[in-house]
Amino acid sequence: MAKAREFDAQKALTEAMHLFWEKGYEATSLSDLTSRMGIQKSSLYAAFGDKLSLFESALRNYNQLHAKSVRLKLNKITSVKTAFRLLFLEGAFPNETHERIGCFCINTMVELAPHDAKFEILTREHQQYLAAIFEDTLERGVTSGEVNGSVNCRAIAQSLVVAFIGITVLKKSIPNREWIDNCIDSALLLLTAAPHTSHDAGM
Repeated sequence: MAKAREFDAQKALTEAMHLFWEKGYEATSLSDLTSRMGIQKSSLYAAFGDKLSLFESALRNYNQLHAKSVRLKLNKITSVKTAFRLLFLEGAFPNETHERIGCFCINTMVELAPHDAKFEILTREHQQYLAAIFEDTLERGVTSGEVNGSVNCRAIAQSLVVAFIGITVLKKSIPNREWIDNCIDSALLLLTAAPHTSHDAGM
């Protein structure tokens, strides 16, 4: 009969997630991982596979938690514009110091996605999921009358994701508040702007 695990796998995965988030894939050693997770190498391999497999599990865990957090933050505020503004401001100026390390998914997009198809797909899927959350929020604004009913919610959601990613990267330093406010103001103008017509394009 197989011996039962003597550690909390989810807790160990969470610790690995934070370590990879802080240091990245290449800079994190197996010794770093076993020390942070509180387990032996044999237990790590048995529960999670090799280092790359563990990293993938950690990233998937992060993406799920991040998407859930974004949705909750957007849904808890009635005003769609206010909800997006606060989300973006928090993205640039996080309350917790450790979040200055940026977004784990975006960090992975930079470190691994250019030369690993699996992580290119995982990071792109997270962008698409965020876009779906943003689109749902915009549709709520259309229903309430806060968002122009003639706008293309899907296109605007994708544009907002791009802006959100940019702002999130900037939080790794101390961004200029005026720049962030101008970015958010410009992005939110999309929610009320009338869509371009073919006649406008030819002007």
